[in-house]
Amino acid sequence: MNVLSCSTHILSGFYDISGVEVGQHFYWKVGGFQVHGQVLITSWVVIAILLGSTSLAVRKPQTIPSGIQNFFEYVLEFIRDVSKTQIGEEYGPWVPFIGTIFLFIFVSNWSGALLPWKIIQLPHGELAAPTNDINTTVALALLTSMAYFYAGLAKKGLGYFEKYIQPTPILLPINILEDFTKPLSLSFRLFGNILADELVVVVLVSLVPSVVPIPVMFLGLFTSGIQALIFATLAAAYIGESMEGHH
Repeated sequence: MNVLSCSTHILSGFYDISGVEVGQHFYWKVGGFQVHGQVLITSWVVIAILLGSTSLAVRKPQTIPSGIQNFFEYVLEFIRDVSKTQIGEEYGPWVPFIGTIFLFIFVSNWSGALLPWKIIQLPHGELAAPTNDINTTVALALLTSMAYFYAGLAKKGLGYFEKYIQPTPILLPINILEDFTKPLSLSFRLFGNILADELVVVVLVSLVPSVVPIPVMFLGLFTSGIQALIFATLAAAYIGESMEGHH
């Protein structure tokens, strides 16, 4: 009962997290819900960038790739290597999911560092990278959780739940809570790093607008890419763990 109570408390915490605000937001009313409009706007821009660039890459495929096709084939090979390393020989069906997660986070993070979102005026609030909002990172983390539950159940059926009493039933509460802490750590790690990077750049630009912020912006590009890789790698690792059993 204590485990159930704690799990319920964590789930209610996810709902409370959705109300976390940093700065002022631009809201839309959708039915009876209030959503962050600026997150949807920037997310659509990121999705348009991804769809447009991939359409260009596959429009006229060549036997010997060059240009943007060569770049995307390199990215695909990189994602396949990450998936195979973390998941194992059954990585194939999970490459689209891991690749989508990686590319969306990567382009979202870089959009916050490269695109001058703040010059676009909104009635209220301001634009920023989609991953600068806790709702986006929590949604990505919950998708990852559903993916590794599905992977484990699809391979092992109800026998998947045996992992909760391995290596000893005494660890049942800890193993259950682990499934709730995984999405928490994934979401807060990504959200915290991207938010901190954008806040540092904004503060430095306001204080020393000439040269000093430039190295910090380049560092932000590097850390943004690393955060996308970490999220995708952990997602693949969780899926691989659920398919292989308790480690």
